[in-house]
Amino acid sequence: MAQGSGGLTLQHLRYFIDVAAEGSISAAADLRYVAQPTMSAAMKELESRVGRTLLTRSARGVGLTADGAEFLGYARQVLEQVELLEQRYLGRPPSRRLLGISTQHYSFAVDAFVRMVRASGAAQYEFALRETRTWDIIDDVRTLRSELGILYRNDFNRKVIDRLLRDNALSFHPLFVAEPHIFVSRKNPLAARERATLADLEGLPRLTFDQGANNAFYFAEEILSTSSSDQEIRVSDRATIFNLMIGLNGYTISTGIISDQLDPEIVAIPLEVDERIEIGWIDHASIPLTDQAQRYLAEVRTVVAGFGVALLG
Repeated sequence: MAQGSGGLTLQHLRYFIDVAAEGSISAAADLRYVAQPTMSAAMKELESRVGRTLLTRSARGVGLTADGAEFLGYARQVLEQVELLEQRYLGRPPSRRLLGISTQHYSFAVDAFVRMVRASGAAQYEFALRETRTWDIIDDVRTLRSELGILYRNDFNRKVIDRLLRDNALSFHPLFVAEPHIFVSRKNPLAARERATLADLEGLPRLTFDQGANNAFYFAEEILSTSSSDQEIRVSDRATIFNLMIGLNGYTISTGIISDQLDPEIVAIPLEVDERIEIGWIDHASIPLTDQAQRYLAEVRTVVAGFGVALLG
């Protein structure tokens, strides 16, 4: 695509961010109260001016090309800085705060999200927290549906995860290394133990998070994914897995960091295995985080440090 004449406008950037977020030109047009042909023409003009194809168009809607994902990251940065200037020098009130986070099913990620929203101070905001599958986290960040993702690595899945991130121009940033724990109901007999062994878990239902079509061992959220269990139940959300811990005396393996306030009926017991869980966040390698994303990460570090866990980096 040949580069057109003329520069970029803030309206171009705002329209493009809306189209990317909605996955639809017509939905973005409705959001901005403009006609669909006007929004469509604005996107074509934007692509002409930058000389690159930013959007893929199909009957299902629109998506981002690799250039479009990178452009979206910079567009968000520009508009955030414009907003700060307008607040400081024009006295304008803060606009809606926008941030998308995709994460594996971790209590600390939700706890930090709650803290961030409470501290935002914005009269209006629009945040998104997606507890989802490992593959979808990576895809959300790749397409900038989410600005950052939170997931784990260990010796078993490291090569696969790192290659997948590298192929999608994403980077992994370590947050902390955790000793594996089992999560069980307070009524479970193991809840009174100081430590648990794999032998202690025999006969108890193992609860894991379903990874959908990408259910390979390497994408599991739990360590020891290749070990067999006589009783195994896959679930899709954290509320269900906690209900099954209570109703069936089931267990899952995770970091040991759990909020008493958010999940008061569940306890964490150290598990005696020669494994460690490295938790980190992922983002686009070439796109700096917005200030709002940095604030969320600061809350994550605060929550994790509150459990006495040593932070990395």
